[in-house]
Amino acid sequence: VKLVESGGGSAQDGGSLILSCAASEFPFSGYCMGFIRQDVGEEREEVAVVCTEGTKKISDSVKGRFTVSLDKGANTMFLQMNSLKSEDTAMYYCAFSPGYSVLSHGIRGYNFWGQGTRVTVSS
Repeated sequence: VKLVESGGGSAQDGGSLILSCAASEFPFSGYCMGFIRQDVGEEREEVAVVCTEGTKKISDSVKGRFTVSLDKGANTMFLQMNSLKSEDTAMYYCAFSPGYSVLSHGIRGYNFWGQGTRVTVSS
């Protein structure tokens, strides 16, 4: 599975950014994709997950500010990040799981990972 991330960068406190992740080169019809973030010295956090069967989940820490969506035709996941805060600063990694095991196993259920993109929010 090939994952190509785009977006990210720098934003002001209260600003917006959008991340995308395109998946290709896989034979699976059902899958889940997620964005996991991690800052230096912090635990990994699954920010959002979206699956082809319709599940969408957003972490409580970003609920109401971030929205995840999936273009199934293009196998591309989008994370719209609004009302950004300094605590959103982190590396954001795209991850892919064939099937829906991540819904019960969380981050451990992802089999494929992107290179990550940096999001920096400054006041």
